[in-house]
Amino acid sequence: MYAQPLEQLATAGVRVHCLALGGVDLTSPAGKMTMQVIAAVAEFERDLLIERTQAGIMRAKVAGKRFGRSPTFNEEGRVAVMKRLGDGASIAEVAREFKTTRQTILRVKDSYQTR
Repeated sequence: MYAQPLEQLATAGVRVHCLALGGVDLTSPAGKMTMQVIAAVAEFERDLLIERTQAGIMRAKVAGKRFGRSPTFNEEGRVAVMKRLGDGASIAEVAREFKTTRQTILRVKDSYQTR
């Protein structure tokens, strides 16, 4: 991850010293090894974080937790939208009436057409 920029600096004759690591020259063999160890630990930490996040999501799903935005319309509202569309109202009129977007009305309409 950091090796390529450090190698470019080393070939340009620039030596990079990390003061946080006690002044280690990161372009030396010992410095390269230090950076590899730090990168491995960071990757391990990242993998642990992903693993914990996925486990938490699975626990929430098993517990019945719902993800994402709550639906704009419940079943009753969707039926009302379809009734208005069936009565000949335009999508824009229905959207204004229900104080939502045309796209939401189109999604409701599409979901009923695919049933």
